[in-house]
Amino acid sequence: MLEFINVTGKSKKFNLNNVSFSAKEGFITGIIGPNGAGKTTLLNYVLKDKKNYDGSILYDGKDITNNHNEFRDILGYVSDEKRFFNEYTISENVSLLSPFYTVWDNDLFINLMKEMNLSTAKKIKNLSRGEYIRFQMAFAMAHHSKLYLLDEATSGMDPVFRKDFFKLLHNLIATEDVTIIMTTHIEDEINRHMDYCGCMENGELKYFKEVLADE
Repeated sequence: MLEFINVTGKSKKFNLNNVSFSAKEGFITGIIGPNGAGKTTLLNYVLKDKKNYDGSILYDGKDITNNHNEFRDILGYVSDEKRFFNEYTISENVSLLSPFYTVWDNDLFINLMKEMNLSTAKKIKNLSRGEYIRFQMAFAMAHHSKLYLLDEATSGMDPVFRKDFFKLLHNLIATEDVTIIMTTHIEDEINRHMDYCGCMENGELKYFKEVLADE
């Protein structure tokens, strides 16, 4: 479980004010809101090793800042952000980055790439957005992430991609002990696939609730 407790951050252009909620293991937690609402800022607080906010972020009851390197070992992050070596192939990226993880299941990674119809010989810069998102999911699953942060992963994607993507997420939850937090602005995704939903607006959490089946 990932807990945000009175998380507050201030910068020259943006403030995040007193955000508190919990994302439970075995569920998909959606964070919605317009651009500039604070969704990505909140995820970035989880990702960065230096604490630049007030309040606490806990994973399984432990503050993530106490041992962030260990925490990053079980964290899978999927977004448009270019965090891999753009000029290198998928295979080369894996060779360079997989040793940084305690667990790396190369057979699983290769199988996932085959299922996603992706070539490991393709350079990161030549991947389409959909291919890049799928590659990141395969990479995160191959080092057996326990916490997945998905930042607008399905934005701009066609219905077939979204259907396959959520099938992957639901299967992941059914077979692994994982926590998934996903930012989105697509209403259908919230009603059909989210177990819990929080709405961000102007740096504040306007509400956080369970998503009922008939909503």
